[in-house]
Amino acid sequence: MLWKLLVEYLRPQRRLLLAVVVFQLAASIASLYLPTLNADIIDQGVARGDTDYIMRTGGVMLMITLLQIACTIAAVYFGAKAAMALGRDVRGAIFTRVAEFSEQEVTRFGAPSLITRSTNDVQQVQQLVLMSATLMVTAPMLSIGGVIMAVRQDVQLSWLIAVSVPVLLIAVGLIVTRMVPLFRLMQTRIDTVNRVLREQLTGIRVVRAFVREDIETARFGRANEDVTDTALRAGRLMALAFPTVMLVLNVSSVAVIWFGAFRIEDGSMQVGTMIAFLSYLMQILMSVMMATFMAIMIPRAAVSADRIGAVLGTESSVRPPDHPVSLSGRAARGELEMRDVGFAYPGAEAPVLSDVDFTARAGQTTAIIGSTGSGKTTLVNLMPRLFDATSGSVRIDGVDVRELHPDLLWGHIGLVPQKPYLFSGTVRSNLLYGKPDATEDELWRALSIAQAEDFVREMEGGLDAPISQGGTNVSGGQRQRIAIARALVKRPELYIFDDSFSSLDTATDARLRQALRQHTAGATLVIIAQRVSSIVDADQILVLDDGRIVAHGTHEELLETSPTYNEIVNSQLAAEEAV
Repeated sequence: MLWKLLVEYLRPQRRLLLAVVVFQLAASIASLYLPTLNADIIDQGVARGDTDYIMRTGGVMLMITLLQIACTIAAVYFGAKAAMALGRDVRGAIFTRVAEFSEQEVTRFGAPSLITRSTNDVQQVQQLVLMSATLMVTAPMLSIGGVIMAVRQDVQLSWLIAVSVPVLLIAVGLIVTRMVPLFRLMQTRIDTVNRVLREQLTGIRVVRAFVREDIETARFGRANEDVTDTALRAGRLMALAFPTVMLVLNVSSVAVIWFGAFRIEDGSMQVGTMIAFLSYLMQILMSVMMATFMAIMIPRAAVSADRIGAVLGTESSVRPPDHPVSLSGRAARGELEMRDVGFAYPGAEAPVLSDVDFTARAGQTTAIIGSTGSGKTTLVNLMPRLFDATSGSVRIDGVDVRELHPDLLWGHIGLVPQKPYLFSGTVRSNLLYGKPDATEDELWRALSIAQAEDFVREMEGGLDAPISQGGTNVSGGQRQRIAIARALVKRPELYIFDDSFSSLDTATDARLRQALRQHTAGATLVIIAQRVSSIVDADQILVLDDGRIVAHGTHEELLETSPTYNEIVNSQLAAEEAV
């Protein structure tokens, strides 16, 4: 997967990579030429006392060194640009793919894991590209060129290269093979830390309310300790790699000096030649060491690439149709129809919904009520096609939602979820999610209907008052009303309110429903509710129990005919009387 990822996302950066290769080749040639010049200074200049030769050759070495530095800087610059571009493109691809996921895929991966994959995992691959541009490209050039130049200096000492390089490769290879599973485990445990931390930050009020700080601290401590332990084990192996490399380097240096001294003594080698051979051997071994360093990074990057590939290779279970149906020429009313709809989660023993059949007509309010676990939220998710029904069909204005392009479908729907979410920004920026070109009058009108105008005007800045991530700087009721206003700004044909009035007091709830009735005349309203008082004036009420519609009618009709509805009503009346 790593190779596939690199080929796909580095292809647009091929010019930058070509520049890296050209400049690294020039820098390597310069590095390989310097030991030969140094040998000439020793043998031709120092040994003969020729100062002019030393100065001339030293000047050439200085110029070559400056050229080497310039080429290396250029190679690193272009390599960094290519690596950053890859990181940008891969993160963009992950974000785009995750945005296409249905709730099913998001749940399967988990939000913490998706965040880790788009940040830490991408960074690992990006770092590999950057280091490859500085080390991996240089290593084969220096090692191959070093062997050629070393053999040119002295053939009889070349056997030292044939011994040193395999010893170094075997020693470091044994270390690297033990690091691969540790890197794989590391990414999994980073996911766990992210998940625990996310849960604790999101649920900090619950943690404090139940005095669970010590327990949650211990839970985070265990996850943190697991990451630390894995990192230490991998770090110890990495720390062992460099002393191993240095041991081989130093022993090889001693061997060159030892055997070279005998050849100098018998006159078959000059001192400068031995120094040049030693330099080339060091270059060869250092190149192997650089390649080894990359070999340490490759397994971790490969693990990260596999995790990235798992996201990019996952198709959403909710796919756009190959030939989407157009609603042009149709009178868009937002009429919602469910025909024998059933839904079962993958691997579940029993379906969540079975044989759901009803029609929510334009200009009417359809309410759905049921006990906890009856399938209301799942039913809501099927309406805007966050999930696909496993049986039956969901239809908007007579067209199966699976035949509509998602953008077209969502353009006709205004959804206020059970847990309203506000984005960091301002009141205005959150409302404009519903309609980017809405005027200020339209925004205030929506806030007025949602019973949010008064408190927004009291906020410093009004429409430009800041909203923190998730809307944590406003109350739950205020958050709900801003989310309702966001849907109202859009003015869709179909409104879906998923228990969206639960945080409102009875008086505010009543005023909001009255204002909604006037504002949404002609549109289709679907209200999911826990509170009977929120739906008593609905045109039809569907009673959902154990994934099935067990009764339907108006409030008065259900009081006479439905035991389940009566049970819900009586339980809420009893709760109110107890209060």
